[in-house]
Amino acid sequence: MASVHESLYFNPMMTNGVVHANVFGIKDWVTPYKISVLALLYEMTASKITLPERRRLNKLILPLQQGPDLTLGQFLQTVEECCPQTAYAVKLRLHEMADGELKDMEYFFSTLPTPFTAFDSEAYKTSVVGLFMRHMLLAYNKLSFSQVYKLYKSLQHYYHSHYAKPTDGQAGLPALVADDSEMDLTSTEDTVGDRIDKEELDTPLHESELRCRGPLSQKQAEYFLARQAYLLKNDENKALKPAALQEELNNMLKFNPDFAEAHYLNYLNSMRVQDIFLSAHSLLHYFDRLILSGSEGKSNGDEGYGRSLRYAALNLASLHCRFGHYQQADLALQEAIRIAQESNDHVCLQHCLSWLYTLEQMKGSDSTVLTEDSVKMAAHFCLPGATQGKTAHKLMDALKDTDILHWKHSLSELIEISLAQTTSIWRMYGKSTMALQQAQLLLNMSSLEPVNFGVQQNNTEAFTVALCHLAELHAEQGLYSAVSEILQHLKEQFPPHSQHAKLWMLCDLKIQFERHMNEGKYLLAEPLVTAISALNKTEGLYRKAQVLKALNRSTEAYNILQRLQVHCEKTKCTEMIIRVMLSTAELHWESSGFSTALPLLLQALALARQHHLQSLASETILHLAFTQLMLGVPEQALSVLHEAIEPVLAHGAIMDKGRALLLTARCQIAAAGFKLNGQGQADLRSAVFGVDTLNEAAAYFSKLNCKERLRDVYYLQAQLHRSLGQTSQSNKSAMLFRLLDQELQSPAPPVSMRL
Repeated sequence: MASVHESLYFNPMMTNGVVHANVFGIKDWVTPYKISVLALLYEMTASKITLPERRRLNKLILPLQQGPDLTLGQFLQTVEECCPQTAYAVKLRLHEMADGELKDMEYFFSTLPTPFTAFDSEAYKTSVVGLFMRHMLLAYNKLSFSQVYKLYKSLQHYYHSHYAKPTDGQAGLPALVADDSEMDLTSTEDTVGDRIDKEELDTPLHESELRCRGPLSQKQAEYFLARQAYLLKNDENKALKPAALQEELNNMLKFNPDFAEAHYLNYLNSMRVQDIFLSAHSLLHYFDRLILSGSEGKSNGDEGYGRSLRYAALNLASLHCRFGHYQQADLALQEAIRIAQESNDHVCLQHCLSWLYTLEQMKGSDSTVLTEDSVKMAAHFCLPGATQGKTAHKLMDALKDTDILHWKHSLSELIEISLAQTTSIWRMYGKSTMALQQAQLLLNMSSLEPVNFGVQQNNTEAFTVALCHLAELHAEQGLYSAVSEILQHLKEQFPPHSQHAKLWMLCDLKIQFERHMNEGKYLLAEPLVTAISALNKTEGLYRKAQVLKALNRSTEAYNILQRLQVHCEKTKCTEMIIRVMLSTAELHWESSGFSTALPLLLQALALARQHHLQSLASETILHLAFTQLMLGVPEQALSVLHEAIEPVLAHGAIMDKGRALLLTARCQIAAAGFKLNGQGQADLRSAVFGVDTLNEAAAYFSKLNCKERLRDVYYLQAQLHRSLGQTSQSNKSAMLFRLLDQELQSPAPPVSMRL
């Protein structure tokens, strides 16, 4: 189920939160930084700039005006990345004023183009540049002489504090131009991986926000919060580091403790680092400030106070769910549902219902009725509905109806979640082709959300889930080079400290584990069990049992599987229950208890069919066919096997395809009455089919570098060719078997004991 925090990151920030500007200590319009921006605008209108450079500078104007004040080093670096020539001209202009006299600053203001007459330039009165110049000129003309003198002294301090040498305290233009690295105050805080491409114009602003000292104006505070909230939602890698953002929020709240939106962003930032105490503390502060500042608002408004309040209540409920405080979570959910119903907010109601379902599951209550209603209302309930055993066509019909509403109302987040959940459903049903199609559809879908701050909405949990599915699907087909590229992209988009990193970490570990197990490198797979257990205890226990079974530590593996089955039955994890039953049956094979394994396999098959899990049902049928083969009824085994071979070849992993074909060949040979010792009569046609089937199985095992399975295939091929009197082919297969046997340096387990 998608995290509600991911889908709510920007909601309060989209509203015009109540900000008491007087307690922020709003700075005057004319500041040294604003003069630097004004110098940039003047040089843009006075000098010749190439079209690409002008385009980059034009995109930079609004963030520079609306964002927090930058240090001079950060400002010049920002401009230099867009246009070095203009940056140098701005340096000269500031140098003339700061190292000159007061009249030089007066002269600069007198030479600015008049917004009312500059019809053919960027400074026209209705343009962004013109409006800014008008504000600056009006504010400057209202200053008294003493205020102008203070402004000039502050400009000198602003200039010299960044370019003065520590030894002599003097600043000069040569030193300023010689080494720009001294201007970068963020070089010790940003890593290479966190820097955005210089072609993206929001890079300098991202770096500059690491240090926003002093009080901010209302617009600066709103811009800072909106930007950071948007980045946390859509691309956490481009947002400030948690420690840096915490410092900025503390600085902001120091000047205005009642700023509700700052407390909410503090809550989101705390959730990034899993600081549960501080996140709950900040969320409660947000409640208090929002109620106090929004008493004049209405709870049924589409925007503003009511929207913020209901989403805050929903986030509070999710926090209590994490703590296991079910009663408090239920109360918070009821409050969020009440406010959402009053405002007719269907999106919020769907989020509430999804958390209500989760809460009922956590409490151990029967949520089947809730699931029946929920699956018709929200894409969030596709996966829970599927785990209740709904057929694919009924579930997809319900999903189609909700998708129509989502597309009609352009609910981008719900569309993405729906596609991600559909991908998961098809994989659970064992339809890898359909899962691949849904994942590709999501990854190639253009976002319906407006693109702000140069960030596409492709860093949500839904995209992470789709990419993880894509990596696992490629790994199942042995395409490990493509898997590496997908995982590398995930690592870049979702660094280890980000909230969705656990998804790709677990995916990566599972792929490595399966690869080592397929290649017979059990000692390399064993250390991965601990890492998997840290991310998912159930998956870790299951894989620990797999390793122990491969290392012939059957008693330990059996004990773990029994504990795991009890746990999964309590949590109603159907898929894992079936896998545990299959692994337990394999342990019975090792002691030749084939008749003992039959009841377990029949129970697993009934469970898989009840929940329409085709992949697990096919796997169970393979186990049943193998058991019947070992019990001496190969004809019955071959009949059962025909039911599973088609879906395995169509949707199964390469390993499953190879195992299925190897088992088919053995059943064909046994059903034909063939004796591998060369005695008895046999159907030559079936023998030829068996040879072809073994060749195809060998091709699949070769793709996975599964040498132990290849050794089994070559052994059977050598015996079969020998029985057919084909000496040369028999010798060739025997030689391949001998080479692999020497390379593996481990005794081959009896073919009759392994599927």
